[in-house]
Amino acid sequence: MQHHYFDHNASTPVAPTVLRDLTATLVDVCGNASSIHHFGQAAKQRLERARREVAARIGCDAREIVFTSGGTESDNLAIFGIAKRSARNARHIITSAIEHPAVWNACSQLEREGAEVTDLPVGSDGIVDPDDVKRALRPATALVTIMHANNETGAIQPVREIAALTKKAGAVFHCDGVQMGGRVPVNVRELGVDLYSVSGHKFSAPKGVGALYVRKGITLEAMLFGGHHERDRRAGTENVPGIAGFGAAAKASAAGLPVIAVQSASRDELAATVTSIDAVALGEGAPRLAQTLCFAAPGFAAELQVMGLDLAGVMASAGAACSSGKVKPSRVIEAMGRPDLAPFAIRVSGGWATTSADWARCGAAWSEIFDRHQARRRAKALA
Repeated sequence: MQHHYFDHNASTPVAPTVLRDLTATLVDVCGNASSIHHFGQAAKQRLERARREVAARIGCDAREIVFTSGGTESDNLAIFGIAKRSARNARHIITSAIEHPAVWNACSQLEREGAEVTDLPVGSDGIVDPDDVKRALRPATALVTIMHANNETGAIQPVREIAALTKKAGAVFHCDGVQMGGRVPVNVRELGVDLYSVSGHKFSAPKGVGALYVRKGITLEAMLFGGHHERDRRAGTENVPGIAGFGAAAKASAAGLPVIAVQSASRDELAATVTSIDAVALGEGAPRLAQTLCFAAPGFAAELQVMGLDLAGVMASAGAACSSGKVKPSRVIEAMGRPDLAPFAIRVSGGWATTSADWARCGAAWSEIFDRHQARRRAKALA
């Protein structure tokens, strides 16, 4: 059976060029990047090359890149790093109802520790209104943390506008940009963000490596304590092979951007297919990632859809893939005012190697399993 992978928002295959760089580093570079001998300096060179490659991809200076273990650590370092630094003077944080669990749960923990957290609503299209941010800002606001693109619906938030409002209010703005990697060009300077999280495995690098952009002049309280790695911002011996792969993926992503951009046509064709039957496409009309579609078929459980597609060779997901395999109603879709659709929503997300034929097969497979589901319902009703 031919397989069609439509879960790139959860994780992406490691690209061949990335694998070569990662393997070569793993085999040939045994030193610790903090050691001053030949092997240590070879590791340092690989580390700094990757830092430049990642920085170039998001438009910043290499010295503003802090390597981490992934998006979750980057989000936590940004949120706790600012909150702890500001604990005495500013105890207010603004976020949104559609954030990734790495942000949502970090803010919830700070709330348990005494901070005040404002969860902004979103519209039916899944977009945060900058006017809501403006109204929520106050002198005690230490941090605003709003994602760039939603992992479930693909909705792209008005980051530039929110960043400008946050700067004017004197607060720090963090943006979870994990889903943007390798899909949409990003320039953190043009966006005006202070902190920006990225994760390697979202754009064909290995799992277990990520980065946080920290704008020059922004100081963070460290979350890990040990050596003086990453300019005292993140202690611990760097994962040089993984970081080398991350750099290679960042460099290669330029070639993947046009491939992703043209997938909007195939995505819209799939949306037309499912909505012509009995499904609702979520987030339509909003700026979205070109390779992401979230839709719900009322009465057809998301888990059953995912399993049916899997048996047909199409791998999709029900909401976010960050709950240890548990399928729960989407908090994001509930926040969009459609709790009635949350138990029935699935997400399909393509990648650099996804073709129009893959998208067509996804639509055909979903139509087939939907027809079987409807036939079973009719038979049960007649029994």
